[in-house]
Amino acid sequence: MAVMTPDPTPYDAVLLVSFGGPEKPDDVVPFLENVTRGRGIPRERLVEVGEHYFGFGGRSPINDQNRAFLAALREDLAGAGIDLPVYWGNRNWDPYLTETVAQMAADGVRRAACFVTSAYSSYSSCRQYRENLFDAVDGVEGAPVLDKLRNYFNHPGFVEPMVDATLAALAELPPDVRDTAHLAFVTHSIPDAMNDTSGPEGQAYVQQHLSVADAIVDRVRQETGRRHDHRLVFCSRSGSPQTPWLEPDVNDHLEDLHAAGMAAVVMVPIGFVSDHMEVVYDLDTEALATAEKLGLPATRAATAGIDPRFVATVRDLLLERAAVERGEEVARASVGAWGPCWDRCPVGCCPNPRADRPALAGADS
Repeated sequence: MAVMTPDPTPYDAVLLVSFGGPEKPDDVVPFLENVTRGRGIPRERLVEVGEHYFGFGGRSPINDQNRAFLAALREDLAGAGIDLPVYWGNRNWDPYLTETVAQMAADGVRRAACFVTSAYSSYSSCRQYRENLFDAVDGVEGAPVLDKLRNYFNHPGFVEPMVDATLAALAELPPDVRDTAHLAFVTHSIPDAMNDTSGPEGQAYVQQHLSVADAIVDRVRQETGRRHDHRLVFCSRSGSPQTPWLEPDVNDHLEDLHAAGMAAVVMVPIGFVSDHMEVVYDLDTEALATAEKLGLPATRAATAGIDPRFVATVRDLLLERAAVERGEEVARASVGAWGPCWDRCPVGCCPNPRADRPALAGADS
């Protein structure tokens, strides 16, 4: 019997969309100026923040991680018989989305499926990327139609690697504290107001993370027979001290755990798809230093990175959305209580907190 080749029609390309990061010390402040444009943050403050990058040679790990992910994705698609070009564009650094979309138009790409390296719903993690995509196609003659693939925070290809990483991190702890270790699920903090307006009904950012945390805790229980104490915590807070952001900060949480007599902790970075700056600085540098100072045994679970199951998630979402666009019924993979996310963001979902701006990427808003 002949094996049918997966059908990505109507898509003739895939676009990897990411945040971007500096490649050398001279890039750091200009990169941070891109990130904070329009917020009136003094250059002196940006230089101060840039010390995080200078401590790693002035180079963010995110671009190299995206290069590795691109190579793995191209191999995965080719192995499945899907012959599509894969492009890469960033929000804040080279290769910029605007340049990538112009190249796609020059190459004759007509419609592309966009995979964003941010899994959850909020303005900064979803709608802002759709605004960036609108800007990238605006004014480009022959620009392709861009459809953002659905948020994948609870896709098994994203969650299962984190389950295995959590089990591996638990195994690194001393045997006498392993079974009672606390699981601190870590993600990027955002303003409370941004969480309140995330998703079509609000508070989706936190609720989606809680759903993933519960799914991982349940799977760890199935594997170990123990249900670990756990909490969602945050890192990388920025902005005005007068603006409320999601709490507790991971370092404050570690101090609370120590004061409460907790024996050990595993930090599980469920808010990040790879080991970029928020992970290698906020967790591997600051938080582990806090734990060491407290005498609290601590380990950090790996991110999904280029785990083959996570790489294959892009292919699964591509083929799922392609079938939807062809008018076909399709099964949507998800784990946990939330259920699969929507293809097209509802009107008013994750609004821009500063100004009403148009957005693209397969959305109704």
